[in-house]
Amino acid sequence: MLTIAVSKGRIYEDALPLLEAAGIVPLDNPKTSRKLILATTRPDVQLVIIRATDVPTFVEYGAADLGVAGKDVLLEHGAESLYEPLDLKIAACRLMTATPKDMLEIPKRVRVATKYVKTAQSYFASRGIQAEIIKLYGSMELAPLVGLADCIVDLVDTGNTLKANGLEPRDLIMDISSRLIVNKAAMKMKHQDIQALIDQFKITLAQRSQANL
Repeated sequence: MLTIAVSKGRIYEDALPLLEAAGIVPLDNPKTSRKLILATTRPDVQLVIIRATDVPTFVEYGAADLGVAGKDVLLEHGAESLYEPLDLKIAACRLMTATPKDMLEIPKRVRVATKYVKTAQSYFASRGIQAEIIKLYGSMELAPLVGLADCIVDLVDTGNTLKANGLEPRDLIMDISSRLIVNKAAMKMKHQDIQALIDQFKITLAQRSQANL
């Protein structure tokens, strides 16, 4: 049995066509089912539906053989203990700084609200900026409005939420997409099955790339 960890929401929706191309279709819809383990049309593959931030942990400790996780989550988790064989090029967005519109530039001493603590610390240190990082789990845009922080570091897709709250994206830290990750022990013990899945994903991604030319 292969167990694949994936989170609800955009990553799950974007991953479905890739899984389907490999013959993996969940028998239950996670939007309507309360099940956290979903059987699929392949009796040798099951999906576990968990929080996005927990996907690397489940894979690292072998509770799942593979997972689909955003690069932002992997950077925070520290993915040295995982294989990352494929950029699936799904759920694409940008990790950026954002500030109030009237801020001309980010000062050399700044208070930053974000859930990406490690990534933010590394980014500001590389620019010689002394940053006090305040960890939040949501509603980042609120922090500058109420004086909690000078700026934020967060994922940006359309930028509409920032604009609606008087903020604007400023500096690109990294382009983000979702990656396939694999448990190192599983890669050895179940190499043939996992490699076949990786190869199928590669074929599907190549076909998509060709279709977009």
